[in-house]
Amino acid sequence: MAKGSKDYGQYFDFSDARIISESDGKTTYRIKGRNVQINSQPDYREGKRRGKEEIEVHYHFEIPPEMEDFGRGKSYHITTYGCQMNEHDTETIKGMLEQLGYRAAADRSEADIILLNTCAIRENAEDKVFGELGHLKTLKLEKPGLLLGVCGCMSQEEGVVNRIMARHSFVDMIFGTHNIHRLPELIKEAVFSREMVIEVWSKEGDIIENLPKKREGLRAWVNIMYGCDKFCTYCIVPFTRGKERSRRPEDVLAEVRELARQGFKEVTLLGQNVNAYGKDFTDIDYTFGDLMDDMRKIDIPRVRFMTSHPRDFDDKLIHVLGKGGNLVEHIHLPVQSGSTAVLKRMSRKYTREAYLELVHKIRAGVPDAVLTTDIIVGFPGETEEQFEETLSLVREVGYDMAYTFIYSPREGTPAAGMEDNVPAEVKSGRLQRLNDLIKEQSRQGNERMLGKLAEVLVEGESKNNQQILAGRTRDGKLVHFAGPASLVGTMVQVRITGAKTWYIQGDYQAEAAAVR
Repeated sequence: MAKGSKDYGQYFDFSDARIISESDGKTTYRIKGRNVQINSQPDYREGKRRGKEEIEVHYHFEIPPEMEDFGRGKSYHITTYGCQMNEHDTETIKGMLEQLGYRAAADRSEADIILLNTCAIRENAEDKVFGELGHLKTLKLEKPGLLLGVCGCMSQEEGVVNRIMARHSFVDMIFGTHNIHRLPELIKEAVFSREMVIEVWSKEGDIIENLPKKREGLRAWVNIMYGCDKFCTYCIVPFTRGKERSRRPEDVLAEVRELARQGFKEVTLLGQNVNAYGKDFTDIDYTFGDLMDDMRKIDIPRVRFMTSHPRDFDDKLIHVLGKGGNLVEHIHLPVQSGSTAVLKRMSRKYTREAYLELVHKIRAGVPDAVLTTDIIVGFPGETEEQFEETLSLVREVGYDMAYTFIYSPREGTPAAGMEDNVPAEVKSGRLQRLNDLIKEQSRQGNERMLGKLAEVLVEGESKNNQQILAGRTRDGKLVHFAGPASLVGTMVQVRITGAKTWYIQGDYQAEAAAVR
C-alpha cells in the first residue's frame, strides 16, 4: 500500500477484508464478499487545507466517445436532498445522463440507474438517506443489474463512506461534489468491474465549464462560485464543498444571457457565500457588486441570489441592489443567533450589533427589501437569556420568513467537540417559540401587501383546483389567484385581497397588460 494511504480494513470488524490489487492509484479490497475499488476517499484534514494552488478553468468537457450511447434504451431516477446547490448539481447530473442516452424514469422501480444526491448539513438529512438505502436494497435484489449510487455532500464525509462500505455493500458508486464531471467514467467502471467504485476528492480541483444541464420550469439556477472558507464551527460545508473559488464573470454573464434567450423568467445566482464572489481573483478587481450591476443589463425579468454571509455584505452591493430593475428586493441574510456570545462560539465573526447595523444599511439603501434568514436554536452553551436575545433580534429585524433548525453536531466540525448541554426538550421548546414568532411576522408581512398591486410570475395550477393559479412576487411571496391556465409562464399583475400565514391571495388584473 502506498505511503500515507488509508487502510480501509481498520474501520471494520471484517476478518476477511483484504487488498486484492493496487494499480494506477486505485486500490481494490475484498470486503464481505464484494470487491470495492477505491480511486480516492474523503479526508477531513486534507479537505480543511486551504492552499494557494491555482484553480484552472476547463472549457472542453466532452462525453467519452465510447460512452455516447451507453444509456440508450435505459432510464434514470435521481432523488435530491438539501439546498438549491444540490438541486443544481442534479440538473448537471441529468444533463450528463441524457447525453449518455438515458431518459428519466417515471418511477424508480423502472430505472436502470438510481442516484441519491445527498445533503450533510444536518443529521436527520443523513438519516433519511440511510433509510432510503434500506428500501432500495429490496429493489436491488429484485434487479441485480440496477446501478445504485450515492453522491453529493454526504459522500464527502469519511464516516458516511465507511458506513456504506460496512453496511450497504449493494451500493455500486460513491462520488462527491468535486468530481461530478467524472460521472460517465465512474458508471463505466462500476458496470464493467462489477465492483463498488468509490471516488471522492478531498481537494476541490478545477472549475469545469460547459457541463450539460437539464433545466425545467421558468426559473434557473446558476452557480457563480463554489465552496466556503468561513469555517463556522457547526458547519460541514467547507469540508464537503471545498475552498471558495469563483467562476469567471464572462462565463457567468454568458450563461445568464443564454438563459434569457431561452425564455427563462428568473435566475437565482448560487454559492455557499455569494457575496465573497471575486475575492479570489488575482488578475481583476471584480466583486459581487460588480456582477450584480452587470446582471441589471441583461434582459431577464428577475435576478436573485442565495446565500449571503453578513460579514461580506458590503456597501457597494447595497448600492447596486438599491438600483432595482431586475434585481429583486428579497435578501436572504442568515443570522444563526441573536446573541453575540453564541455567534462567537459559532465563529460567525460578526456581533449582534454589527448585524443590526447591516440590516439598517440595507433598509436605507433598499427601502422595499424583504429579509429572510436562517436560525439555529440550542447551540452548545446557549442559555435562556441568549435565546431571548435571538427572539428580540427577530422582532427588531422583522423577518418575513426564516428557516429554523435545532442544532445537531456534525462529525469533523469544531462544534462536535463541544458539550451539547442544552436538553432536547429545551431545544424543542425554543424552536416552537421561535417558529410561533416567525409565523406571526410572516402573516404581518403578508397583511402589509393587502390592497397592493403585485407583479407575479405564474408558476402553475393549484393541485387542488385547476381554476386557481400559483405564482411568486418579486420578493418571493407565494400568491394564489383565479385565472386561466394560459397565464402559466407569464408575468401578470395581481391585486392582493387576502393574507394567510405562508401565502397571499389576490385577483388577477386582466385589464393590466402582462408585465412580460
